[in-house]
Amino acid sequence: MIQLVKGTKDIYGAEVKAWQRIEGKMRNLCETFGIGEIRTPAFEFTELFVRGVGETTDIVQKEMYTFTDDGDRSLTLRPEGTAGAVRAYIEHGMHNNAQPTKLYYISPTFRCENTQAGRQRQFHQFGVEMLGSYSAAQDAEAISVAAALLEEMGIHGVQLRMNSLGCPECRSRYNKQLREFIGNNLDKLCPTCKERFEKNPLRVLDCKEESCQAVIANAPSVLDCLDEECTAHFQKVQDILTEMGIDFVIDPKIVRGLDYYTRTVFEFVSDGLTVCGGGRYDNLVEECGGKPTGAVGFGLGIERLMMILEKQNGPIEEVPERDVYIGSMGEKGLIKAQGITLALRKAGVRAECDTVERSVKAQMKYANKIGAKYSVIIGDSELENNSVELKEMETGEKETVVLSELAEVLKAKLK
Repeated sequence: MIQLVKGTKDIYGAEVKAWQRIEGKMRNLCETFGIGEIRTPAFEFTELFVRGVGETTDIVQKEMYTFTDDGDRSLTLRPEGTAGAVRAYIEHGMHNNAQPTKLYYISPTFRCENTQAGRQRQFHQFGVEMLGSYSAAQDAEAISVAAALLEEMGIHGVQLRMNSLGCPECRSRYNKQLREFIGNNLDKLCPTCKERFEKNPLRVLDCKEESCQAVIANAPSVLDCLDEECTAHFQKVQDILTEMGIDFVIDPKIVRGLDYYTRTVFEFVSDGLTVCGGGRYDNLVEECGGKPTGAVGFGLGIERLMMILEKQNGPIEEVPERDVYIGSMGEKGLIKAQGITLALRKAGVRAECDTVERSVKAQMKYANKIGAKYSVIIGDSELENNSVELKEMETGEKETVVLSELAEVLKAKLK
């Protein structure tokens, strides 16, 4: 038997219903905030991610699914959503529209990395990108969307942690200080961080190894390297969030795992796990071939979100999927049941009928199994009288209903 590829998952049954509810909340929230949906291809030219995500990142170095097509072009399955959204923003001249441009996406995403709870090789990312503003107010709006989303999802104990990486000049000053500090403690780092140190010392701050955490605890703070303008920008973000009633803590160790971030970066953490993260990326549009454009965004993995929700609220429960089951007896009853079922469905009633030609007993067992709230049986007497006995499955109560009025009676009961 051919099985699932490692790091992938089938989503079905009660779980897919839960996903649909979550995605519905995401879409409704984005509509409230004036954020429009964008759908980009699952694969792009590899160069987009090398330039956009950063050549020294773990994603580009180790985790991308890259292949060469018949035209000898290097293509990559998207490892994250921002680069594709930025490419679309440039290519379709969205900068000519009223600014800022606010976009969201819910997309399958691919990374060849070690699988663990809440982390797969194909995962689904919800992301929001806001392009066309350098203002701290835009940072705060993006953060407020993420905060509102997590509140809407009912996730408990969420903490917003923020930092500022400053502009490229601030970052360069910090890199120099950090390189000197880590260089003096290189022997205490894990093998991965020793490699990271050579390419980009900021990546060391991401490490969760205890030995590296002990070193990082005494590292210089990037906030001490910010110039006056970047300091003022970060303070303004904090002032606006305070006005919005959004609590936060400042964490100078947050750098995020992508090279394109500038100034504000943030993470929402619950139960020790990062649920959502993002930040400002003022140079990415220009890096990808567009005009200088301020931008900020965030993303979250839906699998991880679902894992945290299940941990906090318990396993996903089956939700009744059918309003009524239309059972049948005999050849004529079977045929009539199909027509009644279709008419009910067109009226907006979630109806199901027998298409396997089971016995009546087996049909009622099936009706219980699918969670039908009501049931009827169509047989010779029902056809002759043009009426049915509508049975409430939970209580067993019955009432006679004229067939032509069945849809209206059911809709009234299901309100």
